[in-house]
Amino acid sequence: MFNKILIANRGEIAVRVIRACREMNISPVAVYSDADSRALHVRLADEAYRLGPAPSTESYLRIDRILDAAHQAGAEAIHPGYGFLAENAAFARAVEEAGLVFIGPNWQAIEALGDKTRAREIAIRANAPVVPGLTKPVTDVNELKRLAQEVGFPILLKAAAGGGGKGMRRVDSLDQLDAAFALARSEAESAFGNGAIYFEKLLERPRHIEIQVIGDRYGHIIHLGERECSLQRRHQKVIEECPSPLNDAELRHRMGQVAVSIAREAGYYNAGTVEFLVDQQRNFYFLEVNTRLQVEHPVTEMVTGVDLVREQIRIAAGERLDWQQEDIQWRGVAIECRICAEDPDNNFIPCPGTITRLRPPAGPGIRDDSGVFSGWSVPVFYDPLLGKLIAWGRTRTEAIDRLRRALDEYVLDGIGSTIPFYREILRDAEFIEGRLDTGFIERFLSRRSQNSTGLPTVVRQAALIAATLHYTDHSTQPSANSHQAAGDSAWKMHGRMMLLNSRL
Repeated sequence: MFNKILIANRGEIAVRVIRACREMNISPVAVYSDADSRALHVRLADEAYRLGPAPSTESYLRIDRILDAAHQAGAEAIHPGYGFLAENAAFARAVEEAGLVFIGPNWQAIEALGDKTRAREIAIRANAPVVPGLTKPVTDVNELKRLAQEVGFPILLKAAAGGGGKGMRRVDSLDQLDAAFALARSEAESAFGNGAIYFEKLLERPRHIEIQVIGDRYGHIIHLGERECSLQRRHQKVIEECPSPLNDAELRHRMGQVAVSIAREAGYYNAGTVEFLVDQQRNFYFLEVNTRLQVEHPVTEMVTGVDLVREQIRIAAGERLDWQQEDIQWRGVAIECRICAEDPDNNFIPCPGTITRLRPPAGPGIRDDSGVFSGWSVPVFYDPLLGKLIAWGRTRTEAIDRLRRALDEYVLDGIGSTIPFYREILRDAEFIEGRLDTGFIERFLSRRSQNSTGLPTVVRQAALIAATLHYTDHSTQPSANSHQAAGDSAWKMHGRMMLLNSRL
């Protein structure tokens, strides 16, 4: 087993890995940017090394500086967490070539599965059902038009090297293709340095359900069941649960077998997630593979009792997976909310600032995975995720009740957060009844907007125009207390003006 591990990440996931290291008598080493010199993960680690200035391109994405820190510390392995370099094959390869152990899959599997079209090819070889579409990127828009007509509209353009909704465009008809293709290519090039685009048939109102897999270096691989991840906003998950309200033992078994087959076909080991779309008739289709630990991994841990981070470390150290498939039992239901520094009442604009008071909830069935503390200033440079609140119950109803109670207890002052938003969702009839699909949040926001104003759309638009004109008139004569009058910073005021303009 390792004596010392460097964690190449920040925030709650760095804290999560540090806790696993402590329980395994491994010394954890942190890295940090200038913006994170006082961060919780720095305080909890045995050692901490500065990477550079705040921008991630000068700190958490600098492979050379992370390797230097690992060598200085005498670390034997690097855990990438999620995000940043976690799915970067070049990083995994560099770690290996530096004589260190990458705590994750081999770089060849990351490279193969990171390319969405190659991943589709692997899935097809594993006899997995895939959504009708392309297995190769398309560069010519006329060829795209011909192929799209064969599959039928609507279709979804996707970035071959992408994720998180970047480079993704819905296309409902032939006359929309030229503009959508140009936009998707431009966005993919900007986000991933790769403008390759492919497309799939768009499924209407699907559920997004993923299967957790884990395997060792000796070819033993199992699945830990599914997570329901249909509640998404702009293709980013916001609430996840295990198991899915849709699945039963038979569907879980079939999806699990397919996920294991795909992982085996890719030569995969360590923890990973195979994602599927499930249609209204309960048919499931391969979507992609995430070659890392997922943000939502705690719900699987709470239901199965398997500590995924601990298993990741053991497998990376060359140990065999202790679990057989028949050992895995799914007990109860766990639901997770991602607590983010965002303002739900203002189109979820980020809310950086100082946390003046923090009192996380506790009590039966509650787990709080957090990377912040009272007095911490949330920086503007990174993802707004502050932590995750997870509730477990014997039934889905009990889990919802506990999560609702915990959200009501949660005190987070000084900045805006998504906590009030989740309090509303957990009281929504559709959510309580488990009627979930990837369009849920959009419908919920529409219902919420109508309920909050009670006014026709044209009246609300007129109010927005009046507010904009009022701001424009007054913005030419700034006063000393203009920021205080707005109740916010100039940065937030700018964000709100952008929001107003986007609605006009």
